[in-house]
Amino acid sequence: MKKIFLNITAIALLLLSLAACKENVLDKSAVDTYSEKVVFADINIVNAYLGKCYDRMGGDVNNGILGMREDLLASGTDQLLCIHRPANYDMLKGTLSPDRLGVFADDDKGGYLRWNNLYKNIQDVNRILAGIDPVPTTTIPQEALKKQIKGEAYFIRAYDYSTLMMVYGGAVLKDTPYKLDEDYSTLKRSTIKETLDFILKDIQSCIDNLPASGIEQGRATQAAAAALKSRVLLFCASKLTNGGWTEQAGNTLISFPAGSQTDLLTQARDAAKDVMDGKYGTFSLVGTTSEPPSPLTAADVQKYADNYFSIFNQKGAWNSETIWGIQFPLTGGNNNQANIWCGPNGYHNWGNNDPTEASVRRFEMADGTKFQWDKYTPGDNDLRTATAAELAADPNRNPYNGREPRFYACVLYDGAPWQQRPSDAAGLEPDNKVQTGYYFHAVGDAVPYKSGIDTRQGLIEAWNGQKTGYNIRKLLDPATVGQYYANTNSWVEFRYAEILMNYAEACIELGGADLQNGIAAMNLVRNRAGLPGRVTTDQAAARQFVHDERNIEFFAEGHRFYDIRRWMIAEQVIENIYSMRVEHYDNGFTKWIYNKADKADERMFNDKKFYWVPIAREEMNKAPQLVQNPGY
Repeated sequence: MKKIFLNITAIALLLLSLAACKENVLDKSAVDTYSEKVVFADINIVNAYLGKCYDRMGGDVNNGILGMREDLLASGTDQLLCIHRPANYDMLKGTLSPDRLGVFADDDKGGYLRWNNLYKNIQDVNRILAGIDPVPTTTIPQEALKKQIKGEAYFIRAYDYSTLMMVYGGAVLKDTPYKLDEDYSTLKRSTIKETLDFILKDIQSCIDNLPASGIEQGRATQAAAAALKSRVLLFCASKLTNGGWTEQAGNTLISFPAGSQTDLLTQARDAAKDVMDGKYGTFSLVGTTSEPPSPLTAADVQKYADNYFSIFNQKGAWNSETIWGIQFPLTGGNNNQANIWCGPNGYHNWGNNDPTEASVRRFEMADGTKFQWDKYTPGDNDLRTATAAELAADPNRNPYNGREPRFYACVLYDGAPWQQRPSDAAGLEPDNKVQTGYYFHAVGDAVPYKSGIDTRQGLIEAWNGQKTGYNIRKLLDPATVGQYYANTNSWVEFRYAEILMNYAEACIELGGADLQNGIAAMNLVRNRAGLPGRVTTDQAAARQFVHDERNIEFFAEGHRFYDIRRWMIAEQVIENIYSMRVEHYDNGFTKWIYNKADKADERMFNDKKFYWVPIAREEMNKAPQLVQNPGY
């Protein structure tokens, strides 16, 4: 958002300087801060103030905004591994507590999820909403801008309160600014139902105050508010908040009243359908949604992969699928350095947020069948081998061949094509393919093998090598040299595929006549990805299909953190992380070894209390009357 408000901020500073010139030289008013009197004297300054609220949507640091961070939220799930700070994800270590919050207390890495940061931004938004009505306007466009600012402020507050609710449960609700002399001993957490009602009211206020069209890209829109409504209602309609934690089913901070789930699912379905029906603008999936050809050729797979990847590599006007997101100009704006944060170390990048072997195996085959590691050696899920002749006869013996298109858009695996190597790597990898494997030579050679340059023993850099055998590709930009330049591709916070998948899940959970409507919506997403549609009349099977589809379609985007909690499956999917070791031999023989001797990260999810994040001790000390989340 900084790019959007850059000129407005300059105007605000100019106005302040002109005002200062007119004042008496003996006037001792502070010149290094904005007073509320100054801010709310001019609609343009209020607009600049709103810009900072966008930038601080849950954090106030230069290291990314919302989910585009050096340490991705998906590394707190079974999808990815943060190699630099794995212990920071305490919910996967059995150590999460009010005194040890890890990523939830780290401004630089997880600031957009932190309790006090969210409330700081809510306080700023409340100041805008409390002070904007008397702001003088002299033209019709200024009056329209005032109304729009109100709508945008309601959106930011709804988003921040939604984050609080989906991470911590029932929130402390406040729609006016706190004052210094306020009695904080009276503050209390509202129930999760009251919190949802507050959020829905803000979302409606946002929609009521925003124009239907003509809003500058990057600002909140009616559609963004509607997408937030769809997301938050689906979370609230989940097992986690509707008696799934049976011991806490009556805890109103984290559970809705008994019998609420069907109504919440219906609301979630209808909220998604409003967007699908074009109530807030026209959106569509990028690419074709027709049933794909069968079988897919290699060219077909590449075409579908490129189309899917393009969603996350947008740099200018957003495509038809993007509902709302964050822009990253090269200079003078928010910071996105995804290429250096996550790219392979053989390019002088830092190799963070590595796909896990478990997540890699969940990507399907190109024909839509399930990937089966032990297809050639039944019962052995740790080793695959292939001779040169066997690979020639069946290329799919290589586990990275014949996979669905999204795999190639999301994952950099051993042998994956990537960027041109830096000059100091010239000749080490002439084909510009990722080298996470090891190359063995004939017996008797002085050097029996060499390490790929994208391993932790590589010749370029070693400290920053991946630990799982993979690097992420999805959020990177092939045209950006991360060693020297920041990324300019957008972070897409809300996209139409999420609306379709939200609708699909709500329909499938409602069952009955809704079931097939849900499957049809899910199949649009699958067909766009080059996969055949699902067919079933069984609700349990359909539920598993939608869980699997969300896992892949939203890979690395952060949804998985909320999904495995609301579905209450974290105990099933969180497991130790080991590396994939690929060995290449001179005679063409290849081994793919899931190396249980090389533990990349020890993980556990052994207590239901970790489904909710505790309020920090320092926050509880400020207001001891607040009720802590259960188990902490």
